[in-house]
Amino acid sequence: MKKLLEISLGIVTSIGGFLEAGSLATALQAGAGFRFDLIWAIALGTICIAFLVEMSGRFAAVSRHTIADAIRERFGFNFFLIPFAATLVVNFALLCAEIGGISLALQYATGVSCRIWGLPVGALVWVLLWKGTFGFIEKGVSMLGLITLCFVVAAFMLKPPWREVATGFLPTLPGHDLGKYLFVAVSILGASISPYLFMFYSSGAVEDEWDESYLVTNRLIAGLGMSFGGLVGIAALVTAAMVFLPRGITEIDSFDKVPVVLNPVFGLWGFILVVSSLGIACLGASLELSLQQGYLVAQGFGWNWGEDLPPRADPGFSLTYTFTIAVATLPTVLGADPMRVTLLSTSLTALSVPLGVIPFLFLMNDPKYVGEHRNGWIGNAAVLFIVALGFVLALVTLPLQMFGS
Repeated sequence: MKKLLEISLGIVTSIGGFLEAGSLATALQAGAGFRFDLIWAIALGTICIAFLVEMSGRFAAVSRHTIADAIRERFGFNFFLIPFAATLVVNFALLCAEIGGISLALQYATGVSCRIWGLPVGALVWVLLWKGTFGFIEKGVSMLGLITLCFVVAAFMLKPPWREVATGFLPTLPGHDLGKYLFVAVSILGASISPYLFMFYSSGAVEDEWDESYLVTNRLIAGLGMSFGGLVGIAALVTAAMVFLPRGITEIDSFDKVPVVLNPVFGLWGFILVVSSLGIACLGASLELSLQQGYLVAQGFGWNWGEDLPPRADPGFSLTYTFTIAVATLPTVLGADPMRVTLLSTSLTALSVPLGVIPFLFLMNDPKYVGEHRNGWIGNAAVLFIVALGFVLALVTLPLQMFGS
């Protein structure tokens, strides 16, 4: 039973991948702009990250290493600097977007400008990390994150044409706005397959002291946890298609349109549910991203690390997330458009996919680390597909960022 309760690690990881500002914004944009045509992107991203998360949990349980630590040890520090630097930059951009998302949710709830909320939000994220434990954050975020199931309820209550929804799982090209369609698809896939997600998961497994007895549980956690995020993402897309598109709203160019998406189903409670979902999901992602920055730097330099350790026992780890949070509040305080920051961060995430996944493929086939639990042909084929997809995303991200948005 204790092991099954660890499914919260999968849920909190999926919140970082599917339920934060970028994923909600792109899912709603996909539904408003292209009806059900982009469901396949969320489904594909869910399958890819489920494979990677299962492998990262297996790797951590068998080797007792995190992925970042093993990359540095296996390939040397100089090689490690490449994915290290790329992931740090992308994580920082994503954290800026999440802090902006929390601040915007508070603006909707209180009427006070999100610029005013930037510093208090950063302080809240820091206090939760400085005073909290990994278990507290893991269980707390996963429980609060269940509020996002309101999108699933809304999708069913709106009674969409389920046959059309089913066809959305098959990739097709749109009859209009091809550049915008590809931009949204790349943003969805890039955010879903972000390397920080499976790196965070491996660090969480080590924090929770997993061993080989967790291997079966790990598969359930990865599958169910990622499916939870994918389900909510698809439900948000379907809800947007049923609410926005009939009203002629085909462009989600600001978050101001987001809070009303559930009003046709829940009335005033719809506004409360959306604002709460946005704030809680972005809070979970902010905690996850801040922790991952600390994990990445501490593991890269061989420092002590661990959310369960007191800050004085891992000063480098604690100072890293402290500094990262402080700087990441600046875009919100300075008045940066949260939607622009969010879309930029999700599209840039695609650039880091090959850098993080390729060394991980070698680790998952190294008997020194995983022994008899190394990848079989199915796992290797899945990773090779993700690497190829990552290269495609990396090649098209910048042109689409320039012309598709």
